[in-house]
Amino acid sequence: MEQRELKRDLSNRHVQLIAIGGTIGTGLFLGSGKAIQLAGPSIIFAYLIVGIALFFVMRSLGELLLSKAGYQSLTDIAEEYLGPWASFVTGWTYWFCWIMTAMADVIAVGVYVNYWFDIPQWVPALICVIILLGLNLLTVKLFGELEFWFALIKVMTILGLIVLGAILLVMGFKTNAGSVTVHNLWEHGGFFPNGISGFLLSFQMVVFAYVGVELVGVSAAETSNPEKNIPSAINKIPLRILFFYVGALIVLLCINPWVELNASESPFVKTFSLVGIPLAAGIINFVVLTSAASACNSGMFSTSRILYNLSNHNQGPSQLAKLNRNHVPSNGLFLSTLVISAGALLSEIIPGQAFQIVTTISAICFIWVWGIILICHIKYKKTRPQLHLKSTFKAPFTPLMNYVVLTLFAVILLIMLFSEATRPALLLTPLWFFLLFVLYRLRRGK
Repeated sequence: MEQRELKRDLSNRHVQLIAIGGTIGTGLFLGSGKAIQLAGPSIIFAYLIVGIALFFVMRSLGELLLSKAGYQSLTDIAEEYLGPWASFVTGWTYWFCWIMTAMADVIAVGVYVNYWFDIPQWVPALICVIILLGLNLLTVKLFGELEFWFALIKVMTILGLIVLGAILLVMGFKTNAGSVTVHNLWEHGGFFPNGISGFLLSFQMVVFAYVGVELVGVSAAETSNPEKNIPSAINKIPLRILFFYVGALIVLLCINPWVELNASESPFVKTFSLVGIPLAAGIINFVVLTSAASACNSGMFSTSRILYNLSNHNQGPSQLAKLNRNHVPSNGLFLSTLVISAGALLSEIIPGQAFQIVTTISAICFIWVWGIILICHIKYKKTRPQLHLKSTFKAPFTPLMNYVVLTLFAVILLIMLFSEATRPALLLTPLWFFLLFVLYRLRRGK
């Protein structure tokens, strides 16, 4: 007999590490180099501002998820408070977000493996996708285990960097770039060396660095004890932001003056090489490889669950709602994997622009998803005040903070319009939403 429900097989340990995996990825390990070049030391403030904003998004999502036991994903919430159109557009947009992000990551896997082995990049990329597909087809618990170990590698690397930086600061260690000192944060043009414009232009890459933070919500349907695990994971987000982003960046900029960092290379590789650690580049290359594999793994997991949910709500082909004997939406997983694999062609077609285009489109689409969460929470508090009063996990300072964060998102989109690097993707992305609205109307007319 076919199983029609996802299995709640993710423990608190899994949910906590999924949350960490969602907040540490390619955007930090690779994208931070470009962001630092744009903003200088003020990049610390950009990460802090976006991180705080997303904490309020996640608190809104947490309250919404726990307000009704039947919610299985973001699309359920969007449909209840904004209507079927919001569920359709948000669901398919969220799928598109992760497809685009996973495409970039699987391409990156090929690049990283090529660091050691002189083979075509598509070979390790395809092998990675096949392995992750096989593992995801087994059980959701295995997905949690994979993310546990992937995230552990990331955590240990950043922890090692912070400890190393603290030791070097106390020693006053000297590198080829000068002394390791907190003065490096402001001695090379101040905190805003490129002015306010450079600071503002860095926000696109900063937003991309945080994509996936809402994955805790996507995993809600497969969490064994959501009333306990989801609040625990969300409430720890501020500490993760301060430690993994702000803390790591402060240490990086104390060791490396920002003018010494290259936008095209990982500042983590640069830092470990600068202090003379043997095989540093190879070590960090392995870390970035696992980070890319982790992000691709998260993408395959989330996209298959979104397709499952859309199909169950008659917003996608019914075949995508079928589960295998391990309670995994295998058809949705196969479709997402196929599209992600095809995306590897981007590295051949537009090798110099692929990363920027993908990250910009991903950031724009994630802003839509996060914005929908905030709007739904505003509607929830207005139309269901009795549920809000009874909630054991109330989002703080609402609805004021909802409007503040929505305004911030609007400003970030406006900033992208004035940047030559992000403008093309910003102008193209509305075509995706236009297509979705057309498909929704056609499907509704059947």
